[in-house]
Amino acid sequence: MTKANLRREALARRRALPADELVRRSVELQKCLFEHFAVAALDWLHVFLPILQQNEPDTWRIIHWIWEQKLPVQLAVPIVQPDGQSLRHYHLAPSTELATNRWGIPEPVGAEEVLPPQFDAILVPLLAFDEEGHRVGYGKGFYDRFLLDCRPDALRIGLSLEPPVPKITDAWSGDMQLNACVTPEGVRWF
Repeated sequence: MTKANLRREALARRRALPADELVRRSVELQKCLFEHFAVAALDWLHVFLPILQQNEPDTWRIIHWIWEQKLPVQLAVPIVQPDGQSLRHYHLAPSTELATNRWGIPEPVGAEEVLPPQFDAILVPLLAFDEEGHRVGYGKGFYDRFLLDCRPDALRIGLSLEPPVPKITDAWSGDMQLNACVTPEGVRWF
């Protein structure tokens, strides 16, 4: 299936997802992440903050669990830059002040910038993924460009509310493949 068709279908399914089912799936994503990855052993974990009106996975559950357990991992989150093409990344701590941007995404205010080579693992947002580790996002290419700047050994971990499709037919070499994808049912490795 093509990216455009997958994007359209995945967005429709996600928007139709009842609130209680989104919560259930987000809880399962959190459990699977901590069961299958040594998060506490990471120095830096990059996390996206959810766009709630898009029914994205609730990554706040992951963030708050890290803080509640006092894990030594440091967190960073992205901010879309004024050029509309790039991301910069900022430290997120319990005391970080947040402001909501025009897309409804919370962003750190006055936080320290963190450069992509510092990340040991990146939680990657997506709408759909296939059995080879290709992903479909919103189509702006933010994460493909960002992941190119990360270390080759940094884990690229997708978070998906749904299982994979067999194949994204128009994936190309510029698409950054995932190393793994966490779903409510478990983890897929690529």
